[in-house]
Amino acid sequence: MKRRWNLSIWVGFLIVLAAPVIYLAVFIRRIDMRDAPWATFLVFALGISLTAQGLRRAVREPLKYRGRIAGSILMCLGVACMTLYAVDIFYIARQVPPSKGAPRIGQKAPDFALPDKDGNLVTLAGLFDAGADKVNGAVLIFYRGYW
Repeated sequence: MKRRWNLSIWVGFLIVLAAPVIYLAVFIRRIDMRDAPWATFLVFALGISLTAQGLRRAVREPLKYRGRIAGSILMCLGVACMTLYAVDIFYIARQVPPSKGAPRIGQKAPDFALPDKDGNLVTLAGLFDAGADKVNGAVLIFYRGYW
């Protein structure tokens, strides 16, 4: 009797490998999901559970399915990938020190000059010099650098 390929092992491991790529391509672009990587852990869980299901099938029915050795190796690699991702997200990414030169909430912003949508230079002082009727304040938005 010829043994069948155990595709759930391989598909599960491919899903595990795709999880960090999906995080970088999709979830990091959404501001509400950037700091809560729970969706990526769901993708990891799906991949690891498929790999575990295939490994269980290969161990229970070794005459029917292949993949006991490859499944064990891929399962360990999948768990290691998820662990590395968790360490990176929850520990290494938090080790970046805060900027000492960044303005704090409520602090008066220093004067600056930036181009507007038409390419004209706009200064903060120029906004307030235009007249009190025209400008009531300025809102500064700082992006974290995910370009």
